[in-house]
Amino acid sequence: MSKKKLKKVCPFQAAGIKNIDYKDVDTLKKYLSRYGKITPRYYTGVSLKFQKMLSSAVKKARIMALLPFTLGQ
Repeated sequence: MSKKKLKKVCPFQAAGIKNIDYKDVDTLKKYLSRYGKITPRYYTGVSLKFQKMLSSAVKKARIMALLPFTLGQ
């Protein structure tokens, strides 16, 4: 018996979001690991288009000091 993998649906497309804003820190924090790294697509199910927007939004938020660069000790 073969196991079929279910394709993950992009949460941004499902919500109808067109652009990811760097000022929306609560949404950006969902896609960061415990140590402040950006979580990869294969864990979150985010499409390539939105992953690129997400990474640039996180980087802008870090530069604007809305998010820390690292969360480790």
